[in-house]
Amino acid sequence: MYDGRNGSSSPFEQTVYLLSEAGRAAERLLADRLDHRGMTSVHRALLSTLARLGPHGRDDLIARVTAPAAEADRALDDLVAAELLRSMVVHIGGRQEVLTITTVGRSALDVLHADASATQEDLLASLTKGQRVELNSLLRRVCATAARGVGPRPVLRESAGWTLTAGPRRTWTRAREGADATAGPVAEAAG
Repeated sequence: MYDGRNGSSSPFEQTVYLLSEAGRAAERLLADRLDHRGMTSVHRALLSTLARLGPHGRDDLIARVTAPAAEADRALDDLVAAELLRSMVVHIGGRQEVLTITTVGRSALDVLHADASATQEDLLASLTKGQRVELNSLLRRVCATAARGVGPRPVLRESAGWTLTAGPRRTWTRAREGADATAGPVAEAAG
């Protein structure tokens, strides 16, 4: 494993790769703790959103979480059935279901926050308190930069004579001895 002292040029030992690996490890640990409580990250996101922002209409709440609508809808039904959320029908400009977090829901969210803190302790066990503070500060700066965007993305393979074909399945092609060679589908590379 990369220890940061050798200055390796391997892309699998670079900061961006290590950040994504650490993120995946954190997600796995959190998912395990949520699963132990019979919940998913969607349940947690819904509870957190209502605790932070107050009552919401069902459709508006589903739109606020980053999950497929059907999955978020099922999670809402789970939370209402467990009495962590309360559902009320209101008639303002038509019939709408409004959801609020209950006292039991806030207590459950407190437990989930404690689980997240325990996960953080597990992940950062090898760091001193000062290193943890520094890491947190650095990650906040990285996240702020990412939120602003880092500028236009370079067009891949452009200098090597490759071109990106248009259409529903975008592919890179390069003229090779009078014939095109296809490199396979790619996501949009230019921004």
